[in-house]
Amino acid sequence: MTAAVADTRFAPRAAGARQLAGTGTLLRLALRRDRVMIPVWVAVILMMVLSMPGSLKSVYSTAAERADIAQSMATNSSMRALYGPVFADSIGGLTAWRIGVYGGLFAAVMSLLIVVRHTRDEEESGRQELVSSAMVGRRAPLTAALLAALVADAATALLVAGGLASQGGGGALALGLAIAATGMVFATMAAIVAQLTESARLAKGLTSAVLGLAFVLRAAGDSGTSGSGGGSSVLTWLSPLGWLENTRAFADERWWVLLLFVAGVAAQGAAAYGLAGRRDIGMSFLPSRPGPASGRLGTAGALAWRLQRGSVFGWSAGFLVAGIAFGGMTQGATDLVGDNRKTRDIIERMGGQSGVTDAFLATMVGMLGMVAALYIVSSVLRLSGEETSQRAEPVLAAAVGRLRWAAGHLAIAFGGAALIMVLGGLGLGIGYGRNFGPVLGACLTQLAAIWVIGGLAVLLFGVFPRAAVAAWAVAGIALLIGWIGPAFELPQPVMNLSPFGHLPKLPGGEMAWPPVLTLLAIAAVLVAVGLTGLRRRDLSN
Repeated sequence: MTAAVADTRFAPRAAGARQLAGTGTLLRLALRRDRVMIPVWVAVILMMVLSMPGSLKSVYSTAAERADIAQSMATNSSMRALYGPVFADSIGGLTAWRIGVYGGLFAAVMSLLIVVRHTRDEEESGRQELVSSAMVGRRAPLTAALLAALVADAATALLVAGGLASQGGGGALALGLAIAATGMVFATMAAIVAQLTESARLAKGLTSAVLGLAFVLRAAGDSGTSGSGGGSSVLTWLSPLGWLENTRAFADERWWVLLLFVAGVAAQGAAAYGLAGRRDIGMSFLPSRPGPASGRLGTAGALAWRLQRGSVFGWSAGFLVAGIAFGGMTQGATDLVGDNRKTRDIIERMGGQSGVTDAFLATMVGMLGMVAALYIVSSVLRLSGEETSQRAEPVLAAAVGRLRWAAGHLAIAFGGAALIMVLGGLGLGIGYGRNFGPVLGACLTQLAAIWVIGGLAVLLFGVFPRAAVAAWAVAGIALLIGWIGPAFELPQPVMNLSPFGHLPKLPGGEMAWPPVLTLLAIAAVLVAVGLTGLRRRDLSN
């Protein structure tokens, strides 16, 4: 009788342990698989954050200049929408203002990619079913994925806090924890979405859409408030990115705001665990519609469009909105620069020696181009995803050649890059209210560099399929050089490592055709070599 009671008492505990069996092994496997991706992401975030104090000291070298920029932000709604309000005019406070939200954005993207990769992506490829046939608990994969994201975010928090400790230990810790906590909020959000969708691509897209909405809510809330010392807008408090800025690192830290992150992570984590226990492996709560591939899906190109159209629509809408926002900030940025010679120098190094307004527009065009490089890499690497998941084999088993199959995806990748840059240019013109032609032409000029990065992705996929993921590092390096290079006055040979460093600075500068045509030729050669390699090699098993 006593033994029976004891068994009943400990049955729930034993059942819970079985649900998590194998978590440690899966965590070690996840960290091993991400041994390159996680350090690269953490390094990028760390370099973004740690580059700011030195840059700010060179631009705003005196306390009076720093106080002036903080006061200017109180009346400049455009720049508050872009970066948020300034809560303190110290170097640490300005660092939190300038980079805090974007550090949180990068941490969120890193975290959602980690979680989706080790949950829905594993199920979609069929590997999770094999793993689960061993002694692995039902919730172990989800737990391992969240723990992997936690390791990445914790490393980010520690390195950011350590790197900024010289500016103030409390503020550095608050900023590091807020950035990491933002990452975990979107890690648990991705865990929920991974249960709802049947596709890793859709899970990433939907979670990214929520992240975009969070940025828009924060921007809308910050643009409508003075932001210097009072409270934030309700819209700001609806966004986790708004929580990040309201921790007020280096400005009388609000430690209690971190409890909002804890509550959000706990609630979303509980929901994800509840959903994970109510479905079969490989299934989802929002399954895709079955049906034969006929009519508009009867060709390889039509199938590629069907698979990537959601991404194209999302990026197009995002670039149009971003263009309008950046265009509307142009005059505000010019007013903010004022007579600060050092700030003018940085903007002109990024956008050319053609006046602050044209230089700012050229800078925004360049940023759109570098972000578009991320789109083209993701679109090209969809080929790799189709191959490794073995969905390409049934298509190629029919009367479809490899080049024809690849051509459908590459047309969307390269054509989609052109489309989103056109929409970004139209948005800039609409927001600024003038110079439609020059701005649109400047955006189209960026395609030469974007297509070079896309060509490198095709080359890696076609010739070195196991290293195809390295295309993300190429795009990330180009983005990092463009982000911190002008502020650090990096030497021209370093700037030239990015294809964007060879483009003319438009609008405002003179058009230079030789480098543009050279980049286009390089892109064509890279694509040709990559397709030749794809045609000759075996498909991955």
